[in-house]
Amino acid sequence: MLYGRAAEQDRIHQLLSRAREGVSSALVIHGEAGIGKTALLGYAADAASPGRVLRTVGIETEMELAFGGLHALLTPVADRVDRLPEPQAAALKAAFGLSGAVVRDRLALGVAVLSSLSQAADGGSLLCLIDDAQWLDQASLDALTFAARRLRGEGVVMLFALRDSVPGGQITGLPRLRLQGLDSASADALLTGHVADLSPNARDQIVEQAQGNPLALLELPAALTVEQRAGRVNPVTLPAGPASPTSRIQETFQEQLRRLPDATRSMLLVAAADDSGDLDLVLRASTRFGATLEDLEPAERARLVLLADNTLSFRHPLIRSVTYQDTPLARRLAAHRALADAWGDTMAGEQQADRRAWHLAAATTGTDEDVADAMVGVAQRAGGRQGTASASAAYERAAQLTTVPARRAKLLASAAFTSAEAGQFHRTAALTDRINALALDPAMLADFARVRAIVELDRGTPHQATRILLACADRLGSSADLAPVLAEAVATAQSSGDRSLMTEVAARIPASSEHSIARAMADPGGSDTGYPTGLTPAQDAGFAERILAGTYHRLIADHHTALQVAAACVRDCRDHDVVGWLPTSLHLLAEAQMYLGLHEEAGSTAAEGLALAERFGRNHRATYLRGTLAAHAALRGERDRCTGLSGVALRHADAHGIEQAGAHAHRALGLLDLGLGQAESALEHLEAARARVEHPVLSAFLLPDLVEAAIRAGQPDRASGPVLALTAWAQATGRPAAVALARRCQAMTAPDDATEQHFTTALRLHGRSSAQPFERARTELLYGEWLRRERRRTDARHQLHGALETFEELGALPWAARARTELQACGGAADLDSPTNTRFGRLSPQEREVVRLAATGATNREIAAQLFLSPRTVGHHLYRAFPKLGISSRTELPQVLLRDDAPADL
Repeated sequence: MLYGRAAEQDRIHQLLSRAREGVSSALVIHGEAGIGKTALLGYAADAASPGRVLRTVGIETEMELAFGGLHALLTPVADRVDRLPEPQAAALKAAFGLSGAVVRDRLALGVAVLSSLSQAADGGSLLCLIDDAQWLDQASLDALTFAARRLRGEGVVMLFALRDSVPGGQITGLPRLRLQGLDSASADALLTGHVADLSPNARDQIVEQAQGNPLALLELPAALTVEQRAGRVNPVTLPAGPASPTSRIQETFQEQLRRLPDATRSMLLVAAADDSGDLDLVLRASTRFGATLEDLEPAERARLVLLADNTLSFRHPLIRSVTYQDTPLARRLAAHRALADAWGDTMAGEQQADRRAWHLAAATTGTDEDVADAMVGVAQRAGGRQGTASASAAYERAAQLTTVPARRAKLLASAAFTSAEAGQFHRTAALTDRINALALDPAMLADFARVRAIVELDRGTPHQATRILLACADRLGSSADLAPVLAEAVATAQSSGDRSLMTEVAARIPASSEHSIARAMADPGGSDTGYPTGLTPAQDAGFAERILAGTYHRLIADHHTALQVAAACVRDCRDHDVVGWLPTSLHLLAEAQMYLGLHEEAGSTAAEGLALAERFGRNHRATYLRGTLAAHAALRGERDRCTGLSGVALRHADAHGIEQAGAHAHRALGLLDLGLGQAESALEHLEAARARVEHPVLSAFLLPDLVEAAIRAGQPDRASGPVLALTAWAQATGRPAAVALARRCQAMTAPDDATEQHFTTALRLHGRSSAQPFERARTELLYGEWLRRERRRTDARHQLHGALETFEELGALPWAARARTELQACGGAADLDSPTNTRFGRLSPQEREVVRLAATGATNREIAAQLFLSPRTVGHHLYRAFPKLGISSRTELPQVLLRDDAPADL
């Protein structure tokens, strides 16, 4: 399988397709060593007709063997030589040493090659592959390129693979295709598919160092130690792995390097030990080895390095790797010491200080408290992209350098916590095993317990994770570090669905303002005492408290606040590289988007969250995200996708006791069946979901579905309890969105003389909440159905029209079908001037908001900030909206909005 070569594969496919029609062609595929030329030739061979491929490969040691490459190519068809015209046959026999004659007419030989290829095609098609053409003997190369330039209608394709920057093998007069490095996504996919046990952070480092070279991507991981594979990174140097190369290309580089003068090799070692590319730095450090600028000339002439704009870079990433790994340890240590001294000479800021510290650490073989202090400084300053990963590595290196046991435990705990934030969960687990918790102060003890709980969530159960956190809370007492521990204990206890465990957590929460959100979330009796509004975490609160706050607002139907909290968490995760919290933040954001009718955005957000969770091994959060995506699929009527996602989520939830996530997966299946009119199976799924979660607040989200399923299944007695629970929750929250749901369910179970009042009140409250368009449309559908049964067809049509329009806008196709059926049953039809038939009505709700703001002149960045989207997503919405509106630029938007109420040109 080739990665990231779709365009190149398509070009080869076109050449082969044309050859089958009798059209010949030739192509020179060139690029640096290891870039994938041979792999592309292999793809061409697989795609060609069986038995219609000729091959030859240039061999460096046989470059002086005249016509050796040509002979290897044509040997399979040598028995046809006598069919050629006599001069051509004689030329070929002479070239192959069959006649004892000397090749005197190179023109006749070239024509003979062309004729032989045409004859081999035999009225069909033929593929000729010439690999490593730079090492083909010149006589063969001349004859083959002569033929390639004269191909016309023979049905022959000739592909030459040529390495750049190698003397010889020059080919002119033929079309060329230069292979570039793989893009980062393709490089990551290649590593994932071929290299096992490589952490995401180690994979990212390899991707960056390999510069898109496929061979380097596969070879560089071989030099990593077990710890480095788990994610420990050193941002200034390569790992020191085995010196022996594992490929012919590496052997070639190794031989080239060994032929260089000692001073030149010393300079290259210094350059390989530091990734800054700063030529001045390399020169200053190299003076410690007695090397000068002139000593770089042999490496330049051999094209091992490139010099430009005061920067030094290696021509190929494997040259840097071989240079470093093929050098004895003592010289590597000396190079790092020299670089540390050179960076010390130019101390101009934090970056230089960090690089100097890393080189000092790399040059130290034992313990050194001063270097440990320097590495702690590196960790504390780490920020920006990959900041947490670098901080974790720095803390771990500092722990290795210190001689004080208590300090070592503290530094390892810091390394474990920041590795979790960086998403290095396999490494996190390994670090926690090395920590002596008895040596930790309260602050570090809290971090250590949270890290252990994170590991337990993904490998064990939320119940045990809660126990870890409660044990820590008991040891901390009234410490200031208690808040984040209790916040996470609340979240893990909720995941377990165990009400008694949540009561136990609630008993540990002090009655102070800093714990108000945790106390409100943990108290199972909250639905009786009411839920305070406006609870926000402290300004300096961590992600645990902020996520808990967002979840709290979602559970009390304050979805706008939940959206704001979640969007801020996502933004901060990206800005500060807190990858560990990003899937959780994206999950919270997706849930808020779903409730606010931003279904398309919710699907994209949850899909990103799931991809990250799977990549970083966040199995616990991945289970929740699959439930969210299953609900999204259910709304759209995508049965296979919904059942597939729910099935995977349920299997993991059952195996690890994640009852809340299991409830979400069951709810998605219930919602799917409810939309498709299968009320009995919907009721079974929804009651199974409720049975998993004992907390009345945590189960409130599925009660409206359960009530509707019970009523539609003709079992109103199974709806009475959920209606009472929903009503109690709605009254406790005091949120219009929650009360609207309760009144809708009361309308379905109340006596006929009270039904309409409940429905109209629910619709009024839906309007006031400015949220949950899907739920409002469901209320309109149910109200319309009731009105039709009451033979009030005109009133019914009004409600059903509104429901149909919203369902169509949201892409909720099963629900739209139900509304359309009801509308037809009461003699109605979609009006031509309804929103779904106008240009503007063709847009999704999110596209409408983006278009309205763009029409005011707002930039993509300004729109993104207002709607909590990325500028790229805003551009995507505009790209999709323009064709629907029949325009090509945003300058036309104001005119479209002015005629929004005009029927579309259908």
